[in-house]
Amino acid sequence: MPASAPPATKEPQELSHEDLVRYLEDRFACAQACDDCARVCLVREGPAAPGEAPRLNTACADVCEATSRVLAEQSDQDEQRVRMQVEWCRAICLQCASLCDLHPASAACAEACRRCAKACDAFLTTLG
Repeated sequence: MPASAPPATKEPQELSHEDLVRYLEDRFACAQACDDCARVCLVREGPAAPGEAPRLNTACADVCEATSRVLAEQSDQDEQRVRMQVEWCRAICLQCASLCDLHPASAACAEACRRCAKACDAFLTTLG
């Protein structure tokens, strides 16, 4: 029986300075949109019963900001730490976008979260 060839693996792409800046901008834009959406939700729902949306929006903004800080560090970093942070950012952005889809007034936040999640996917391809 002939030996099968190993599965093809994707070669990591080189990350340019411009790509990094774009990824950081996407995360900052998402964090700002989530903060804005959380404020709108609090006004709409009231502080007594804010529901899940403001908490998730605030968490998404925090994760986006933390991910931006990790990516902006100029020192050598543990690739696994970076990968986990970016995957976490992607996951919470998708979760936040799904929740925002339930509220038409939150369409801009949902779109910013989707853009950020897509940027996270693209960034993950640059890792080895």
